[in-house]
Amino acid sequence: MQPDGTSGNTMMTNGDAPVDTMRALDDAHVALVRVAAAIAASEEAVVRVCLARAAAVAPHEWVEEVVLQSYLFAGFPRTLNAAREWRKVSGRPAPVQDEGERFADAAQWSEDGQRTCRVVYGVTYERLRHNIRTLHPALDAWMIVEGYGKVLSRPQLDLRRRELCIVAACAAAGQDRQLHSHLRGALNAGAPLAEVYAVLDAVADLMASPNPERYRLLLARVAQHDVH
Repeated sequence: MQPDGTSGNTMMTNGDAPVDTMRALDDAHVALVRVAAAIAASEEAVVRVCLARAAAVAPHEWVEEVVLQSYLFAGFPRTLNAAREWRKVSGRPAPVQDEGERFADAAQWSEDGQRTCRVVYGVTYERLRHNIRTLHPALDAWMIVEGYGKVLSRPQLDLRRRELCIVAACAAAGQDRQLHSHLRGALNAGAPLAEVYAVLDAVADLMASPNPERYRLLLARVAQHDVH
């Protein structure tokens, strides 16, 4: 493939993705997870290439949601830069208003966040809440209300696709603990195992070495544990 994601060969280059990922993910989904990974860990030139490819093959609403949710995993500076590039490459103007502005909805965000977080973490949900609260109660509240409620429960992109993009972001950023949780979270959200493997393959060139193989082995362990 070429840097813009078009077909060529199986070599991975700047902005590219392996052909084999197409077996489980179509062009739109490959482009989407690569946007998430690039925002989390790549320089702006790579982000620009990935966004341009996504603008050509994926629904713009999906891409915009991935850009928005990136601040949870990549921070505001990278997300602001990505949003600026997205406006340029997509030609899509920002909405005049958005539900994310309605802070009076915090109680609903809390309710939605608890529900979404339970899906992602399954039987380990209560342990997660306890562990985060021991770090700081504010972090627990922000995780549920801000993260899983206000952001990850937005209806413009379903949870399965969001989790696949989170896997891509965590893998590219080398965040092992969070990746472990969200590999399982993607499966819990309904992603077939083949799709999760395909995400790792699709962003392998955006990871540090030797993480691509390490993370495939981690996914195998997660899947084996879930089977049992």
